[in-house]
Amino acid sequence: MTEYYVPAGSGESEYVEKRSQFLGHVRCVESEEEAKAFIAEMKKKYYDARHNCSCYILRGGVERYSDDGEPQGTAGLPMLEVFRREGVENVVCVVTRYFGGVLLGTGGLFRAYSRAAKDALDAAGVAAVRRWVECAFSCSYAAAERLKNELAPFGALVRGTDYAADVTVRLLIPAEVEEACAARLKEQSAGSVKLCRTGESFRPVRVR
Repeated sequence: MTEYYVPAGSGESEYVEKRSQFLGHVRCVESEEEAKAFIAEMKKKYYDARHNCSCYILRGGVERYSDDGEPQGTAGLPMLEVFRREGVENVVCVVTRYFGGVLLGTGGLFRAYSRAAKDALDAAGVAAVRRWVECAFSCSYAAAERLKNELAPFGALVRGTDYAADVTVRLLIPAEVEEACAARLKEQSAGSVKLCRTGESFRPVRVR
């Protein structure tokens, strides 16, 4: 299955522009029903707000957005563009605005809703959903950091380091680069370090 990206968790943000308060909320969802339920939940929670603007993108191509009373194209669409730009799917976002009495204009609204959505996504983090190979290697204390750095460009993620007579580094590696990582370790250690597979799984793992 092809790799894709989703929110790594729940994210919230708060941004104030000319006394208007923008509250961003991001969640990972699996269906349109879940997305709509979350939007309804936020509207109920912030029933006293002037606007509860929303958007969602589902894997498979479903995209929806709502300006919820803001001028057309100034809220839901710029929020949606944040997730398109970041390549994130299975995501729903609601940005609640408490009006501060000062009009922001089209450009000001566009920037404020975009920022609230992006800040909420940053708070949630982004996970790559793909097949990951669980691996480990053991080496000297002196070589550990250098060898970790050698594998980083392949997308290898360090999941833990155990210290004993030698250092054991536990990794998650994208399945398709397992052989390349093994070859790089062998090359950089003059054949003394071997990459050992300990398992594999298809799951989301936070990458940023």
